[in-house]
Amino acid sequence: MRTARDGAAALSKAATGRRRGTTQALLLGLAWWAGWGAPAEAQGLSGPPGGVLYSLDRTHTFVTFEILHFDTATIRGRFGPLDGEAELDRRARKGRVQVVVDTAQVSTGLPALDALLKQADLLDVQAHPKAYFVGDGFEFDEQGRVTAVSGEFTLRGTSRGLRLQAQRWRCYLHPLFRREVCGGDFVAEFKRSDFGITHSLPFVSDTVRLLVQVEGIRTTSPNSLPGPRDTGNPEGRPAHSSASFV
Repeated sequence: MRTARDGAAALSKAATGRRRGTTQALLLGLAWWAGWGAPAEAQGLSGPPGGVLYSLDRTHTFVTFEILHFDTATIRGRFGPLDGEAELDRRARKGRVQVVVDTAQVSTGLPALDALLKQADLLDVQAHPKAYFVGDGFEFDEQGRVTAVSGEFTLRGTSRGLRLQAQRWRCYLHPLFRREVCGGDFVAEFKRSDFGITHSLPFVSDTVRLLVQVEGIRTTSPNSLPGPRDTGNPEGRPAHSSASFV
């Protein structure tokens, strides 16, 4: 049987937990205002000397595709999390990036459509389980923010040029990891027939629109990047981030 003493102990324990939670929230808030979460540009990080390596935060990096169905409504789906890595030198206005997409992870919310997309006349995930984007055509604005990235997109073993246009870009110091994080939203378009995907043309549009969300966590200053098929875990990457950046 619970006694008054038991009840008082429980209330004291709960109050202690609330105080601890309040203290943690206060400390986090103070850390943020002290500069951990301030924009990286404000802390003189808009142009670090030399190339800086970023690894993709898999919890914040995906690509959504849109394609018009019978010129009426838009079919949408998503791939991710994405793997990859980037080297960025904002002072020199240079960069290199590689992204790996697991095509079998396609998700539209409809299992029957997902199964159809994986077949040989569409994504052909058995013969081509990965898609790639590799590019070094970085464009920057006057503040050193990335405005676009051009490179080569490989799907179903076929490679074509692709330009990702930035809708927004920002770098900041993460309040928990105390590392620089850079990322933003990008858009691009391509013709699926250029990659041998002609299923349901012309009833389903040939134009595919990509919406890419990405955040990369700074890891180190590299001498070079590994090849596009190397998705190992670089030393120093935060535990929650198991592969790379765009």
